[in-house]
Amino acid sequence: MDDDARPEQGPAGEVRRDRYVGGRDLTHWTTRVGRVVARLVEQIGRRLGPHAALLLTLAIGLAVAAGLAAGGAEVYEAVTDEDGLANLDMPITAWFADWRPGWFGPAVTAYTDVAGVIGMPVLAIAVMLLLAIRRRSWTPVILMLSAGLGSLLMTIVAKGFIGRSRPPLELAVPPYEHSASFPSGHTLNATVIAGIVAYLIVLRLERRWQRVLTIAVAAVFAITIGLSRVVLGHHWLTDVVAAWALGAAWLVLVITAHRLYLTVRRASVEPDGEAVPAP
Repeated sequence: MDDDARPEQGPAGEVRRDRYVGGRDLTHWTTRVGRVVARLVEQIGRRLGPHAALLLTLAIGLAVAAGLAAGGAEVYEAVTDEDGLANLDMPITAWFADWRPGWFGPAVTAYTDVAGVIGMPVLAIAVMLLLAIRRRSWTPVILMLSAGLGSLLMTIVAKGFIGRSRPPLELAVPPYEHSASFPSGHTLNATVIAGIVAYLIVLRLERRWQRVLTIAVAAVFAITIGLSRVVLGHHWLTDVVAAWALGAAWLVLVITAHRLYLTVRRASVEPDGEAVPAP
C-alpha cells in the first residue's frame, strides 16, 4: 500500500486514527510488563520495520494460541472427569431435539453456515480487502489473516487432543458432521473474525454509541452462532463454551500485538517524541 496518502490513510493515519479509542491512547502501557514488552518490540521495529515486528509478535502469539488450545483441552478433560458443566450436555441437547419445530432446523442451518468453511472466509476476505484499500494499509490484511490462522490452528490442536464424539445423529439436524466435536470450529471462527472486524471498525469510530453498537453486533453474532450449534445438535454445550473462551483469549493476543505495532509505528512517525493529538 502507498504510504503517501490522505491524513487518515497509511502509517500516519494509523498513528492518528487507530491509536485512540474513546480518548484512550492504545500505545500507553500502564503495567511494567507492558512497558518492557513495548520497548523490546520497539527495538525489533527499528531493525526490521513495524510490519515485520507485528508479524513476529503475531507468530509468537500463534504459538501461545496453540498452547491455549492444548491447555483448554486439558481443562475440558478435568471438567468432564469431575462431572461439572459437561453434565448439562446431554439434557440440553436432548431438550433442543424435542423442542425444534420442523422448519427451525433448516432456518438455523442457513444461519450457522455463515460461519462455515465457505461463508466465514468470504466475509472475512471481503471486509479485509475493503479496510485495506480504504485505509491504504497492509495492517488489516495482516491482522485478519493472522486472526483466522490462529483460530484454525487452535481448532485443529484442540480437536486433536480430545477427539470427542459429536452428539448422537438422532438428536442432530442434517447435514450431519463427523469431525471431532471439541471445540466448536464455527463458534471459534465466528468469535475471532467478528471480534477482529469489530475492533478494526471501532478504531475509526468517534462516537461512543457507534462503538458500543459495533461491539454488541459482533458479540450477538458470536453468541448466536455458538447457540445455533447446540440447537442443531452438532455440538455439545461445553464445545461451544470452550470455543468462546479460546476465541476471546486469541482476540486479546491479536489486539495486544496490534497495540504493540501502533507503539512501534508511533515511534517511527514521531521521531521527535511529540504526541499526535487525538481526533
